[in-house]
Amino acid sequence: MSDAAAYVPPKVWTWNKENGGRFASINRPIAGPTQEKDLPIGKHPLQLYSLATPNGVKVTVMLEELLALGHTGAEYDAWLINIGAGDQFGSGFVEVNPNSKIPALMDRSGPKPIRVFESAAILIYLAEKFGNAFLPTEPAARAECLSWLMWLMGSAPFLGGGFGHFYAYAPSKIEYAIDRYAMEVKRQLDVLDRRLAESEYLGGGEYTIADMATWPWYGGLVKGLLYEAGEFLSVGEYKNVLRWTDQIAERPAVKRGRMVNRVFGELSSQLRERHDASDFDLRTQDKLEPAKES
Repeated sequence: MSDAAAYVPPKVWTWNKENGGRFASINRPIAGPTQEKDLPIGKHPLQLYSLATPNGVKVTVMLEELLALGHTGAEYDAWLINIGAGDQFGSGFVEVNPNSKIPALMDRSGPKPIRVFESAAILIYLAEKFGNAFLPTEPAARAECLSWLMWLMGSAPFLGGGFGHFYAYAPSKIEYAIDRYAMEVKRQLDVLDRRLAESEYLGGGEYTIADMATWPWYGGLVKGLLYEAGEFLSVGEYKNVLRWTDQIAERPAVKRGRMVNRVFGELSSQLRERHDASDFDLRTQDKLEPAKES
């Protein structure tokens, strides 16, 4: 490992707004809103406020899968939250998610609106709301599914905020940090590969919310969609993860869910907001990208 300048932490840490990095302008050590901004409300009971990051894709895939099963009550409006512009710090969004992270869901189907935040909580909530769809009821199978779901919630921060940040976004490359998190991500991929060598899906023989949660992160990584790090991490070694990734990617609901609230990548893969199933077929430029200011 190359030598690095010695850093001695101060006795008391203070916030340096000039810390650099791609997300420096929206990172801060305090919570709460920075602006008064109400959230829009559409025509459906389920109102999703999100962006097509891996965490956002989890929920739009789930909603599209529910609709594909015939659950008409899963119709939803998906509103774009531009985290680069700080939309997550608007007062309306903070009321739905005090943690100011996407995705956030409001269920207005009952007499009193219900807020749900954190992607795993939303997946479980929707599964239970619609008759345990994609969530087994048999105790052992349910425990396996939820265990892998929680594995993902504990592991993905090492991939995103750890490896992804230091490899792709940090203002300077730190060998120790990249090595540390690359090693952990490789270990996680090995965990997945070993599991998928013995099981078609993470929870067993059936596709579940554990797969929906994990696929956008680790499927995206092995297909070169995250951080352009596939070659660096030698992802071709993980044959079972690749098999599982390709299998899920062919599901029509997954293809639709991945497009919702997407404002980057090829235009053919984007749907800025989703308010009706027909939006996938009737996409116009205003639905693909933000309107230009006059």
